Amino acid sequence: MRIRRQAVVAAALVIGTVGAATVATTGEDETGSPVATAATGKWSAPGTPTPVDGSPSVAPRAAGRVGTPPKSTAERRPMTVPARPAAEVARAAPASVAHLTERYRVSPAEAARRLALQELAAPLAGTLAERFPDGYAGMWLDQDGGGVLTIAATDPAPVAAAVADLPDAGHVTVVPARHSLRQLAEAADRLATTLGARAGVDVLVDEKANEVVVLTDNGLAALGARLAEAISAVDVPVRTQARYDARSVPKACDPRYCAEAPMRGGIRLDIPRDNGTVGGCTSGFNVRSRSGEYHVLTAGHCVASATHRHRDLTWHQFLGPKVPVGIESTAPVLAENAFPYDYAVIPYQAGALKRWAYPKRGGGDRASLVNYWCVPDSSGCATRGSRDVKITGVTPYGAVLVGATVCATGSAYTPTAGERYVDSGAGAGYLPGTRCGEVIGKASGGIDVRICARPGDSGGPLFTESNGRALGILSTGDPGSGPCTNPNEKNVYAPVSLILDRVNARTGLGFEIATQGPLLAPVRSSTRP
Repeated sequence: MRIRRQAVVAAALVIGTVGAATVATTGEDETGSPVATAATGKWSAPGTPTPVDGSPSVAPRAAGRVGTPPKSTAERRPMTVPARPAAEVARAAPASVAHLTERYRVSPAEAARRLALQELAAPLAGTLAERFPDGYAGMWLDQDGGGVLTIAATDPAPVAAAVADLPDAGHVTVVPARHSLRQLAEAADRLATTLGARAGVDVLVDEKANEVVVLTDNGLAALGARLAEAISAVDVPVRTQARYDARSVPKACDPRYCAEAPMRGGIRLDIPRDNGTVGGCTSGFNVRSRSGEYHVLTAGHCVASATHRHRDLTWHQFLGPKVPVGIESTAPVLAENAFPYDYAVIPYQAGALKRWAYPKRGGGDRASLVNYWCVPDSSGCATRGSRDVKITGVTPYGAVLVGATVCATGSAYTPTAGERYVDSGAGAGYLPGTRCGEVIGKASGGIDVRICARPGDSGGPLFTESNGRALGILSTGDPGSGPCTNPNEKNVYAPVSLILDRVNARTGLGFEIATQGPLLAPVRSSTRP
């Protein structure tokens, strides 16, 4: 895996009295007992320095020095990564702060600190992978353990020394791992080639477990002895598992309302089916082709299924006022329904872009947006209310951090008596809007989150509130109906970066997440058959 070199600048986090504490110690606690780590395997050099942070407290602690970190300038060269003050991050992410304060019973200041550390993790991961290609083994946030950023490494000492002077270093720990991230990725690539499977889709790397995962839902289980033989030939740990939990149900269909330009992620898209019923999805993100044409990204299962064999038109509030939005493209095909490629890139119907685009004239910020709707069970909305979040780009799937706090927006709804709305099947009492939660894994080949969602939220956006990065669109998850009552409900999002790679490989049209628009000029019509 090649990591692009990036210039980084040093900055300090403003987190109360938190300073840059050194965290390098030995792999034993004060009693001499081995320290348990989340990474698999035993560290073969017990006398080498590594941090001890078995059950970190909310406040940073001074790390004890049982061993001695490397002293040479080359080994101890400090890391400098871009970092914003915690208070600034918190102001941009009130619902994320609320999620952390409610779930983990921490103060707003501690929640802000955790979000700032989360934001710092992405550039840090790239720097570590570049500096320690044979040692860096991945990272994740341990929210249950005190909001600690856990870094895995095959040789913990130099990595621990390199991160010892980071902002909030007292909440950064390095644990031993058997295999580097590069070693795991290369093994996953080889195994996928042997099996005729897709690396990064059917054969994945689980950083926290420090092993490769083979998902068996796409016919790989039927390979039997061949699968077992291929796994045995790989020199890293491999586990097999089904992609979906047996109880998973598709989050199909029928989104909410908001007939105001510009087009935003999180609004309702009603879609008539072949059998005369009406379904739909939630808009995810604005996307733009290389030629400048704007499209709407949503879930593929909304238009590519047994009940959608004709060329689908999408509408906003189909039962009235029936505002035209898009039309499913057939040449080239821009929709698939095979997770994680559960996507539909929908061009606008003739004339519809004029309704949904920013005005041709006029100044001001014309950022691409996600519609952030406050709901009663999202207490973070109380401080700022409903608003739009500016989309600034995409977080690559490989950089999505397990343990990170993220937000999702959907438009599923079941109308009450007398309301003129298409029923999405959400169940009485479920209110559409934005909710925040936590990334709990990626072993499905998608982004597994602990956020409530219902049928009709499909295609809706998953994003980071503080910096507006697009992560995924809703595909599937736990069954549920009505109000959000299960705090551990799991739903799965198809990664946007994988979708863009896939659709561009198939079409060559150069699609990207739009960070501006949709705009009328210089866009050409994208509705021709």
